[in-house]
Amino acid sequence: MQSEHMYQLLAKMIEGDQQAFQTLYEATYRDVYRTVSFLVDHPQDREDVMNEIYMQMWSSLANYDTNRPFKFWLHGLVIRQVQRFRVKRWRRFRIFERIRAFSREEHHWDRPAVTENADHEIAQAIQKLTDKQREVIILRFYHDYTLEEIATLLGIPPGTVKSRYHASLQALRKYLGNLPLERMKKNNAY
Repeated sequence: MQSEHMYQLLAKMIEGDQQAFQTLYEATYRDVYRTVSFLVDHPQDREDVMNEIYMQMWSSLANYDTNRPFKFWLHGLVIRQVQRFRVKRWRRFRIFERIRAFSREEHHWDRPAVTENADHEIAQAIQKLTDKQREVIILRFYHDYTLEEIATLLGIPPGTVKSRYHASLQALRKYLGNLPLERMKKNNAY
């Protein structure tokens, strides 16, 4: 989507135009869903997170700084909503069904969230990473953010991002064996 057209849509959305929201939603949905699918394991949870992302986008649009790229701001919303979801999920897990829920959901963790364009082997390896490592890898390889931009998005020091990034690469090399990581870059076309 061309940035000038997008900024016109954003201006209309601030005024309350729901059709502009629908157009922007359709233009960004695949990109956002792909990111969420790598960061959230269960399909029903993904839908809940997606709803929260777009509700948050609608309600906080007045706070959007038009001097910053919209896609960067949107990915920041995605990361924050996924993190909020994880906190809520963890609280529910601890309070209500610590042991029973763990054994019931364990089999879901073994299945990767594979999208149409993702290579199956790489997607499986990414699912084996920790949540924090997975965030860095998805933002780096699938969205082409620099490590400094990722630090800004996640609200953590650049050194922490670099540490997670290198640990993630080591883990992926271990999981993928001799598969070159350059194949991952080929899969980031939407």
